[in-house]
Amino acid sequence: MKRFIAAISIASLAFAGCSSLPGYGGGQKEAVGTVVGAGTGALIGSQIGGGKGKLAAVAVGTLAGALLGQQVGKSLDRADNSAMQSTAQRSLEASRTYETDEWRNPDSGHSGTFTPTRTYQNESGQSCREYNQTVTIEGETQTAHGTACRQSDGSWLIVN
Repeated sequence: MKRFIAAISIASLAFAGCSSLPGYGGGQKEAVGTVVGAGTGALIGSQIGGGKGKLAAVAVGTLAGALLGQQVGKSLDRADNSAMQSTAQRSLEASRTYETDEWRNPDSGHSGTFTPTRTYQNESGQSCREYNQTVTIEGETQTAHGTACRQSDGSWLIVN
């Protein structure tokens, strides 16, 4: 029984590790959610099952908990990304040059800023804006610079 629980725990950790690899679309919150969910599911399954069914209950609880935890982690990452993207679109559309707009996800504590720094028309006649952007995650701030141009549908597309 202990070997089976250890094997399930190792498999859960491996699964969580894969979810944070480039190309898998995962993030640290998603990986942590997967591991915590798997552990919680295994614990609940071990309390529910009895006799020979206990092993199956632990396995089902581990898998169900891992999947649920992964989805919770994903949605938190999406909330950060959504706040950042909506602030960028709003700032590119309506903010004056050097006017800084801020976003903050109260659930994660992550935040950032978006500041248009230059507005011009490119050779195709599109309105474009250069910008500076910061993102602060767990107290560490990263800065990026780029250019976005307005598309025919009115949205802004980052081109550089």
